[in-house]
Amino acid sequence: MQFPRMTQPRPNEFIPPPECPVFEPSWEEFADPFVFINKIRPIAENTGICKIRPPQGWQPPFACDVDRLHFTPRIQRLNELELVTEEGGFDIVCRERKWTQISLKMGFAPGKAIGSHLRAHYERILYPYSLFQTGANLPNSQKPTLTNDTKDKEYKSHDLPQRQSVQPAETSTIARRAKRTEVKVPWRLRAAQRLPLACMLFQVKQELIEPSGLIVEYEKSKVSNKAEVEQYICLVCGGGGDEDRLLLCDGCDDSYHTFCLIPPLPEVPKGDWRCPKCLAQEYGKPQVAFGFEQASRNYTLRSFGDMADSFKSDYFNMPVHMVPTELVEKEFWRLVSTIEEDVTVEYGADIASKDFGSGFPVKNGTFRVAPDEEHYLSSGWNLNNMPVLDASVLTHITADICGMKLPWLYVGMCFSSFCWHIEDHWSYSVNYLHWGEPKTWYGAPGYAAEQLEAVMKKLAPELFESQPDLLHQLVTIMNPNLLMEHGVPIYRTNQCAGEFVITFPRAYHSGFNQGFNFAEAVNFCTVDWMPLGRECVEHYRSLHRYCVFSHDEMVCNMVSKVENLELELASAIQKDMGIMVQKEQALRERAYKLGVWHSQQVDYEDQPDEERQCTKCRTTCYLSGITCPCSPGQLVCLHHIQDLCSCSPSNYTLNYKFTLGMLNQMFTSVASRAESYDDWASKVNKILKANQDNKSDLEELRGLIGEAEKKAYPDTDLLRHLRQIIQDAEKSASMAQQLLNGKRQTRYRSGGGKSQNQLTVEELRSFVQQLYDLPCSIRQAPFLKALLSRVEHFQQRSADLLAEDMPGSSALQGLLDEGSGLDVELPELSVLRQRLEQARWVEAVQQASEQPASLSLDCMRRLIDQGVGLAPHACVERTMARLQELLTVCEHWEEKAHNMLTARPRHDVETLESAVLEVNSIHAYLPNCLQLKDSVNRAKEWLQEADALQLGGRVPVLASLTDLVSKAKSIPVLLEPLARLESLVSEVQTWKEGAARTFLLKNSSLSLLEVLCPRCEAGSQKSKSKRVKDVSPTGKKPIVRLDCINDVERALSESKDTASAMATLSEVRLKELESLSSLRTTNEAKFQPMPSGSVPTVCLCHTVPAGPMLQCELCRDAYHSGCVPGATEVQAGHPWLCPLCTRSEKPPLDKVLPLLASLQRIRVRLPEGDALRYVIERTVRWQHRVQQVSPVTQQFCLSSELEDLLVEGLLLQVTLPELQQLYQGFLNQLSPSHHSLQSSEHDHQYHIKLEKNPKRRLEKENSDEQDKDKVKKPKKKKPRMIKERRCEEKRTTSPSNSLSDPSYSEDSEEDWSVCSAERCQQPEGNEVNWVQCDGSCNQWFHQICVGVSAEQAENEDYICINCSTNYFTQ
Repeated sequence: MQFPRMTQPRPNEFIPPPECPVFEPSWEEFADPFVFINKIRPIAENTGICKIRPPQGWQPPFACDVDRLHFTPRIQRLNELELVTEEGGFDIVCRERKWTQISLKMGFAPGKAIGSHLRAHYERILYPYSLFQTGANLPNSQKPTLTNDTKDKEYKSHDLPQRQSVQPAETSTIARRAKRTEVKVPWRLRAAQRLPLACMLFQVKQELIEPSGLIVEYEKSKVSNKAEVEQYICLVCGGGGDEDRLLLCDGCDDSYHTFCLIPPLPEVPKGDWRCPKCLAQEYGKPQVAFGFEQASRNYTLRSFGDMADSFKSDYFNMPVHMVPTELVEKEFWRLVSTIEEDVTVEYGADIASKDFGSGFPVKNGTFRVAPDEEHYLSSGWNLNNMPVLDASVLTHITADICGMKLPWLYVGMCFSSFCWHIEDHWSYSVNYLHWGEPKTWYGAPGYAAEQLEAVMKKLAPELFESQPDLLHQLVTIMNPNLLMEHGVPIYRTNQCAGEFVITFPRAYHSGFNQGFNFAEAVNFCTVDWMPLGRECVEHYRSLHRYCVFSHDEMVCNMVSKVENLELELASAIQKDMGIMVQKEQALRERAYKLGVWHSQQVDYEDQPDEERQCTKCRTTCYLSGITCPCSPGQLVCLHHIQDLCSCSPSNYTLNYKFTLGMLNQMFTSVASRAESYDDWASKVNKILKANQDNKSDLEELRGLIGEAEKKAYPDTDLLRHLRQIIQDAEKSASMAQQLLNGKRQTRYRSGGGKSQNQLTVEELRSFVQQLYDLPCSIRQAPFLKALLSRVEHFQQRSADLLAEDMPGSSALQGLLDEGSGLDVELPELSVLRQRLEQARWVEAVQQASEQPASLSLDCMRRLIDQGVGLAPHACVERTMARLQELLTVCEHWEEKAHNMLTARPRHDVETLESAVLEVNSIHAYLPNCLQLKDSVNRAKEWLQEADALQLGGRVPVLASLTDLVSKAKSIPVLLEPLARLESLVSEVQTWKEGAARTFLLKNSSLSLLEVLCPRCEAGSQKSKSKRVKDVSPTGKKPIVRLDCINDVERALSESKDTASAMATLSEVRLKELESLSSLRTTNEAKFQPMPSGSVPTVCLCHTVPAGPMLQCELCRDAYHSGCVPGATEVQAGHPWLCPLCTRSEKPPLDKVLPLLASLQRIRVRLPEGDALRYVIERTVRWQHRVQQVSPVTQQFCLSSELEDLLVEGLLLQVTLPELQQLYQGFLNQLSPSHHSLQSSEHDHQYHIKLEKNPKRRLEKENSDEQDKDKVKKPKKKKPRMIKERRCEEKRTTSPSNSLSDPSYSEDSEEDWSVCSAERCQQPEGNEVNWVQCDGSCNQWFHQICVGVSAEQAENEDYICINCSTNYFTQ
């Protein structure tokens, strides 16, 4: 088989209509098909068709006997034309020259003579048929009038068993089935050409298809032949010539010239030939297998499937399963509308399931069902069960109607189609696709049926004039897009395997198959169909259309079983029978008035349907009918009494099934059955329609449910509605109580405290309204209404608060807390939370701005980061702008301050101070700016200290100067005096280094200050009790500790001037002398005989004396010559000092004086400088004292005073020639016997010689016994203890003022507390040891001022220098 190549889609290609509803019931919903269909009916009936997907797992076994299934499909051609008729006919199109316009509509490209060619083809092929339809080709242009008798005799049973090639028995009791020829003629809009005669079909199709491809089945008319005439004349021209061209009709023997026929025949046709009149007679009869031809081949299911799959795969040039449904759909409608391509398909439609078995398993069938699939036998969705379920009205029809009560099978292939039609008697239909490729459906809702019919009549008026029931013949198809363009609502769906498609009453539907598939369909009627069923009968009567069954008979059958009817059905039957009885009574009264007085009772149930049909309207009569003796076998309904015959109505007979009394009795029986239910239903409806003030409570509704259950009322819509109301009321009451309790069991708390299932305000309002809209009153409704009022009040307060520019956070928080407690989903809560975050942020910014000390850059950045995440708001944006501006300014000044602080060269104070003035206006914590401000303040203080350091010509102290320079290093400001101060410090350091080189020994551990200062380490000593006198505590000054060099250094640094420093050093000198005196005494005592006979330890090694020893002239301690480094270098005649007493290099005085002069030029005071000055002054004073002692005088001086001068000279850190002279004189004065250490090779080397008497006495050389007698022994002195008394006026430290005033030498009782020494050292302390002269003056001296130790004062007589001089002078 060759197929034309697919062409490109035209611009006006098919646009799929919207999809119809698709339902997916649960197992519970799927249990009862009619309950579920009734549930979805309010939705699905608005689209006319719907699709139902069974629950997953519902898959009945395929029970059809495939081996026995043999069928002959119908041939369908997808291109036939009906455009000329739409334009008004052949004559009008020719007269108005519309052929070119028609060619363009048909899709031909504009070109030369296309209209002429199309006219020629139409005139040659289709125009004769058009004339035949209108009767214009009949002689005298008159259509033959067929008698009713002829029509009835030639009527065939309407179930059309010939379609299945199965001839039924003549006595078949199967009722008629309306034509269900699915997908008969799929082109734009056309009625299938009724061509039952071979000759006419050949003439029409000779240009389109081969004659061998046509198979037409028809029955020859059994009209009696006319009597033969002796002469054959042409009934057209009336002539009898050209006998060789004269044709005799094989039906009526009329004769016609071949050239007189329209169109003329070129030659005598072979076979039988019928004249136009016979064709007209055949045309007026109902045709068998009308519209489509039967295929010549008989198929099995397998062979048909192979052919169908081969066709589709070859047509689309791809595997069948890969062809998209959209492509098939568009190609189908393209082929329908084209005349260029001749595509023929076959469709196995209307195959009776009783012959080959249903696709569903049935009880007692040949198909054996597995045990786990037995439930499919009784399933309501089994199409063998659905029409006869208790809820289906069709179960009360006794006859088995193929297609309505018995399913029909459909075996489809690609492009096989079913035309626009509605189900017989406007019933429901259900179609189940067992397997195979999808089936595409188009449907229009029932309310649009008349609109669809009007559109079709508008587009083809002449067809509907001749065939009013054209749409009931399943031979008309129209593109859904065209219907939609005229306002008809069209919906579509693709039915896949395992899915149901439901069509609703009076819903037009059509469609086609996507490929090889197997479907099964059946009708059913529910209670809601009853009014539509009666309306359909009236509609059929107006169209003179046959009925499939008698509606009145079905109603009467149900009334006969009224006790077994469900109340809902009984109620519907009561209403329908009331209409029926009322109408029947009116019709019988009308007949009586017309003169029909004769009547007889007839049992119409025993008569076939075709024998009790109204001759006029084809309606099946059941309650009554009119007959006339003149027309036996003729019958009319009471609506068409006048159409029976020409006899007088008085001759007519009324044939009735029931008398009016019997009908009323039947009505009463069904009414009594329905009344109890009606009373209950009336009571329920009254409650459901009660106003707000008259509502019943929930208990009363429960009582009605109990009554319905007690009286076994059927599960009607009203009862289900009442149950639903009670269920809703109980659920609403429970939910209302939970809302009032503040907890709902269905909620799940999530983060943030928000319930996922909280009611919104609208839901709460709707819920409250729902409570008040319930037919019963709910106790919780007023409380929920109060809750709603609180919510609305909260919303109003929220709106007022949110209307403010920026409300306070406390008010927002309070409102949030209130809203959170309402347990309602409030959209204001999120806004309030958002505004609360904004308010808290704004308040945080304001609080931070009010505390500039804590408003740092990080704080500002953190606030900005927090503000960036906030929702936009004017106040937030203003605050953010100010904060960002402040941050920008602060960052600028922080960077500027940092740069100013780290600038090189540094900025002066004035520049930084001006910057600080600008920074003071910024209210924020800026570390760099604060550091800048602090630096400016410190710089000012430093400058003030620098100015005060040399104020009034004062000489600055090195410590203060060093501290000032050190402070300046940490101040990042340009300080002009700093360079000069650093120069001074540098000069001082240089001076100290030079002084250190001059005085310090190599590798000495002593500092320069330790060398220059008197030694302040005081030893432990006891005061002589008899020589101590008390000093009045009045005027006592704070005690300054001078126990170590650090104390001395601190005291010198804190001294105000040089005089104070000299006084401090003088005090240290006294400590030095006192300590040294004690040390000398202690060391000398080591060489005296010990009472216990123990041996002392000496030397650095702390061992006993042994061998030659060296004795230090200063500390008087002895050392082993081997323990002292440089012992062999000791010079004779020079004083030897031990390593502990040798503290410096002792430079000569001429090297020391330049150091002091250079220090005076620097004009900086430092402890070392004061110590050096004191060294020089002390040296000068010592020299002056030495000069007072002449060589002659030295011979008469006591050895103790010379020893004191020698000791003090040895303490000086300067080398003086006077010290050597003094030492030689001291050595000369002392006799060898007075030494406790015997001289050896050198002056300072001695052998140990211990004596018992440790006391050393001063004896005058060359004194005799007489001299001793002359000396008066001094009287015994009593010790006197006095407290320290400091002189109010200190002596100057200059050399000229270092000598004592002579006036102090006088012993005065009034001034006994004044030391009489010429050079009083003015010792200080809590206790000062005194000694009284044992000579003639009896004056008091400080022990330290006259060089007497505490032991000497206790054990020996003391004679002052004046008394000694006088003594020697005498």
